[in-house]
Order: sequence, then structure tokens, then C-alpha cells
Amino acid sequence: MKSQLPLAATLMLAMTSPAVAQDPEVGADLYRTHCATCHGVDGAGDGPMAGVLVVPPADLTLLSAGNDGVFPTERVVKRIDGRDPLVSHGSPMPVYGFFFEGNDKATKTPTGQPVLTSAPIVDLLEYLQTLQGG
Repeated sequence: MKSQLPLAATLMLAMTSPAVAQDPEVGADLYRTHCATCHGVDGAGDGPMAGVLVVPPADLTLLSAGNDGVFPTERVVKRIDGRDPLVSHGSPMPVYGFFFEGNDKATKTPTGQPVLTSAPIVDLLEYLQTLQGG
């Protein structure tokens, strides 16, 4: 039971306080380093590695459009951190999984549901939201 206490405390805190907004520029740097090779510089799914993947990379500029105009926070978090794996290049996404582990941080879905993830993923989410509607 003790091992679940920090997680429970983090989730409780997330439920009572708003998610701290991150600087989209930090997320943009992470995106260029870890995501653009497959998803393209502009997020349209046309990166230089796109042609060799079994499953074509998603057009990340259409995430909200494909979800009734609402950014799919929980789905994106789970796809990046591996809880909802997509084996498009021989391994669960991301291939940089070690980088996105740790540094627990909570964010919220548009409906207010808390989602526990890592600080780098929250930064990526903030950046990905700036790409919507393009």
C-alpha cells in the first residue's frame, strides 16, 4: 500500500489544482528532436522516415479535428508514453521512451480528468495543441 501512496497523492493534487501551463517552445524543441523525423517539421506526417514505417505517421495538425474539435489529451499522452502502443517502426512509440520516463507531472483532459504523465510529455502536449487547425 505504501508504494501507491505517492501516486495517490499526486493524483489528489492534480484533481484539486489546475495543470501548470508549460512553455510551448520547450515542447517545440522536444518535438524537433524526437518527433519530426517521422511526423515532419510541421506535424503533417511527412517526415523523412515516414516512407519506411509500417503504419504511416499521423498528421498531428488534425488531432483536434479528428476528435470533434477537442484536443485528445489522454489519447495523445497514452500513445507517447506507451500505454496505448502503436507498433509502426518495430517498437512501441516513442523510440525515445527512456527520455519521457520519470519527472511525474499531472495534466488534465478538456473535461477535467487528471492524467499522470511526465513533464516532457506535458511540454509536447502544449506544443501539439499549437499545431491544431493547420
